[in-house]
Amino acid sequence: MFTIVIPTYNNLEYLKCCLNSLEKNSKLKHQIVVHVNEGKDGTVKYLKEKGVEHTVTTYSAGVCEAVNQAAAKAKCDYILYSHDDFYFCPGWDEVMMAEIKRIGHKNFYLSGLMLCPSQLGCGDTVENFDEQKLLKTYQNTSRNDFQGSTWAPHVVHKDTWDAVDGLSEEFFPGHASDPDFNMKLWQYGVRIFRGLGQSPVYHFGSVTLRKKNTWNFSYRISSGNTKKFLYKWGISVKFFRKHYLKSDTPYDGPLTTPVKHWNYFIEKLICKLSLVYLCIFKRKLLKEFKAQITALTSSMKQSTDF
Repeated sequence: MFTIVIPTYNNLEYLKCCLNSLEKNSKLKHQIVVHVNEGKDGTVKYLKEKGVEHTVTTYSAGVCEAVNQAAAKAKCDYILYSHDDFYFCPGWDEVMMAEIKRIGHKNFYLSGLMLCPSQLGCGDTVENFDEQKLLKTYQNTSRNDFQGSTWAPHVVHKDTWDAVDGLSEEFFPGHASDPDFNMKLWQYGVRIFRGLGQSPVYHFGSVTLRKKNTWNFSYRISSGNTKKFLYKWGISVKFFRKHYLKSDTPYDGPLTTPVKHWNYFIEKLICKLSLVYLCIFKRKLLKEFKAQITALTSSMKQSTDF
C-alpha cells in the first residue's frame, strides 16, 4: 500500500481523471494526499466532497514544496509521487508492489512507464480522452524494464524519503528536482533505479506546465536549475543520467560505480570547466536567477488577477 502524493495547480478536470483512474484501476488500497496550489478552480471543495486528504497553500508553492507537504502526511511504508495529469492503467500497482517484495529491502527507486498521446492516439486533453481505446491498447506498448528513470510516477520507501529529506525545494519551481532527488539517493547508497515496463500510466503531457496561467517553465528558468544542479553536484544532469544511472538502457541489475573510459573523462572535464565558469560568474548567475524567479512570480500574480 502506497501513500500517493499529487501536487496540483488549478487543474481540477485532470485531477478528477487521475483520481478516478486510481479508484478504478488500482488493485491495492492506497492513501492519497493531494497538495493544492491556490485552488482557485474549486479543487479544495471537490476534495472535501470526495473525502480526499489534502494540504493547501494559497500561493504556488512549486512542485518540491507541494510534494514535501503532502508527503509529510504519509501513513504508508512507501511514498509514490504522481503528476495530476496521469491516468493510471489497470494493475499498475500490483507490478510495483511485486517488485518491492522481490527486492526485499528499502534501498530502491522504482518508476512506472509513461505512455504519451503520440504513442496511442487516445487524446492529448481530458476533453478528447478516449478511455476505452486506451484500455484496449495500452498493453500493446509495454516494454522490458529499463535503467535509470528519473521521472514520475516513482516510489521509494518512506524511511529512504525521510533520510534524504524528500525533494530539494531550492529547485523551485521544479525543473531538475527529479535528477537531484536521484543523486541524493545515490549518495545515500541506493543502486536500484529501475523503470517497470509493465506498470504504465498515460500522461497527457505536463498539462499544468503548458497552461498559460500556471508555472511558466521558461527556458531560462529551466536552464538556471540545471546550472544549479551542476553547481551543487559538480556534474551535469546529462552526465549523471548517462554515466551513473545509464538511463533508458535495458535493466540488468543494480547499478555500479561508473566505468571510467575516455568518453567519461572528456565529458567530466567539460562538466568541470562549466563548473569553473559558474564559480567565476556565480554572483551574476544568482542575480540573474533571482531576477527570473521574481519576474515569474510577478507574471503568475498578474495572470491570476484576471
